[in-house]
Amino acid sequence: MKNISILGSTGSVGTQALEVIRANPALYTVAALTAQSNAELLVAQALEFRPELVVICNENHYAAVKDGLSGTGIKVLAGEAALCEAASLPAAEMVLTAIVGAVGLRPTIAAIEAKKDIALANKETLVVAGELITQLAREHGVTIVPVDSEHSAIFQCLVGEDYESIEKIYLTASGGPFRGRDRDFLLGVTKAQALKHPNWVMGAKITIDSASLMNKGLEVIEAKWLFDLEMDQIDVIVHPQSIIHSIAQFKDGSMKAQMGLPDMKLPVHYALAYPQRASSEFPRFNFMDYPELSFYKPDMENFRNLGLAYDALRRGGNMPCIINAANEVVVEAFLQDKIGFLEMSDVIEHCMGEIPFVSAPGLNNYLETDQHTRIFAASLVTK
Repeated sequence: MKNISILGSTGSVGTQALEVIRANPALYTVAALTAQSNAELLVAQALEFRPELVVICNENHYAAVKDGLSGTGIKVLAGEAALCEAASLPAAEMVLTAIVGAVGLRPTIAAIEAKKDIALANKETLVVAGELITQLAREHGVTIVPVDSEHSAIFQCLVGEDYESIEKIYLTASGGPFRGRDRDFLLGVTKAQALKHPNWVMGAKITIDSASLMNKGLEVIEAKWLFDLEMDQIDVIVHPQSIIHSIAQFKDGSMKAQMGLPDMKLPVHYALAYPQRASSEFPRFNFMDYPELSFYKPDMENFRNLGLAYDALRRGGNMPCIINAANEVVVEAFLQDKIGFLEMSDVIEHCMGEIPFVSAPGLNNYLETDQHTRIFAASLVTK
């Protein structure tokens, strides 16, 4: 039985992880649960799974969580700093980082330094500070098992393989709700349209990222660090059915693809059970339901974010941190109807040109870059 801390338990990945745990009580227990502000759901989860520790990041909701768990013996903390305590809890054997955004960086570092294996659903951690995180994981003997369906697919394809035998990987993208649409259409895209993903049920931020192809750009950067690859070894192909989750191509010309229905519980279950592959009652894929699988080249002319992510990876240093921070600001602005769909790329590109470049950043450089970029991006949005 594996004891797991879940950072971001009320979000899309966190709730699906708890579905997996609920269905497998002989395999998993919960050590800690954290949420940003959904106090009601967090209390309900804690009453069901009885963790040792609960953290509500928004301190305005501390009293509600504390009162809701009164008499249970569950420790309740508040504030972002408390995330690090949840991440390094001695009783936890694995930490699922399902927080959205760069806020996941510090608790991920705390978990690694406490020698906790990581089930990584917070891609921004590796985008912002991939070199630092992977170095710390090596130093502390920590395994990082990716939860993103694409990176989980590559990870599974590489079990038993030498990473040096990789020639290339292909990250698949659904294309989002606007695949094939031209610039004129994209100029008028609304929030409601962008939130209607054709295949996956996800949180608002990642759904907008998927619609703009920024999610795939962030995944390209994440893949570089997870699998120790060069930029020209990472390709993106659009696969609207989302059945092939990604592909590894080896230097002998052979390829491995990991397939399955588009259900995040599959990669979550794999990551939590790793290195075992536990059984499940999830629905099974039927080839007759998908007689044709199609593939297309991504449109980086109208969906510029993917190209900007490749540019950031090419430059290295703190540039991926810049695009991640700028993107978090513009996505929030788009969700508040303060900026247009295509304008998001304009602001990100402006930030890439204006925020000071640091070629060999340390943790403080990343944190300063993140803060500086957010302030600058917000000033562009409000103009």
